[in-house]
Amino acid sequence: MSEDPDLGALLDVLSDEYAREILSATSVKPMSAQQLAEQCEMSKPTVYRRIERLKKQEFLEERTELQSDGNHYSVYAATLDEVSVSLDDGDFEAAVTRADPETFPGQHEDDTADRFAKMWENL
Repeated sequence: MSEDPDLGALLDVLSDEYAREILSATSVKPMSAQQLAEQCEMSKPTVYRRIERLKKQEFLEERTELQSDGNHYSVYAATLDEVSVSLDDGDFEAAVTRADPETFPGQHEDDTADRFAKMWENL
């Protein structure tokens, strides 16, 4: 899907080195805030602030990973696929293309209901 976002907000988020590192890491596989903090060498508060900014722009999707031991946690996956900026007749225009959630790297084939059922079966 593609849309015309607020150019200033878009460039503001993408100009942030930490936000770009998070997008880069989560474009490979969904990661938890703890994993992002370790891989990107930043504090957890920094990670969470950037996650919120990226989610506001709809560049990240949050998912809940269900664990059989009951320890559920959030992971984040980049939804940003492409950004383009053009200048036409004196006006800047930005377009964002987001990835289809079904094609995210590391996407489980099972839906949430199937994963939940498997969790209970393994107890």
